[in-house]
Amino acid sequence: ALVTGASRGIGRAIALKLAAEGAAVVINYHGSMEKAKEVKAEIESDGGIAEIMQCNVADYQATEAMIRKVTDDFGRLDILVNNAGIAWFGLLTDMTDEDWSSLLQTNLSSVFYCCRAAIPHMVSVKCGRIINISSMWGTAGASCEAAYSATKSGIHGLTKALAKELAPSNIQVNAIACGVIDTEMNARLNEEERAALAEEIPSGRFSSPEEVAELVLLLC
Repeated sequence: ALVTGASRGIGRAIALKLAAEGAAVVINYHGSMEKAKEVKAEIESDGGIAEIMQCNVADYQATEAMIRKVTDDFGRLDILVNNAGIAWFGLLTDMTDEDWSSLLQTNLSSVFYCCRAAIPHMVSVKCGRIINISSMWGTAGASCEAAYSATKSGIHGLTKALAKELAPSNIQVNAIACGVIDTEMNARLNEEERAALAEEIPSGRFSSPEEVAELVLLLC
């Protein structure tokens, strides 16, 4: 299993869960090498198999090289979890071209790059699972997160179409549209903002990365 952005947050929880269930896990990270090493050490301390791979998944050449190394090292790639992503908060009119390009490449193009590189191997063995970690804002939209919402909506469209395209090859493609998850990405919220947001959630609380990981395991 390859999990992108697996050094912390949701990706970390997914890597730990899949490893606990017997998968050899490749922990992809971009800049957080020490955190990635910590995830690897935790998996190995429990008897699991893990490898870390540095790669900016917004770079298609680097991504293709990473997928090739995964299949070379392990001889297969059964599960791809596209989790890497960044947020951008603010008015659309305040967003620069560079901000837009970075958000689009990291959140949406990375999913395309990883899928394109992984699909040939999965098709050759007629088996595979691709899971894209998305957001409810891709469906509902969010004020001051218009561009972010657009990237997640793009993931939804790509997922639905790719699921149809790959179904004949016994490859399942799904997306998880997460609600508000208690991660570093939401650490910007103060207590008042957290309380106000929790009131809008039917369960009255934020979800945990571990709950997302459980759903990923179910889909696998």
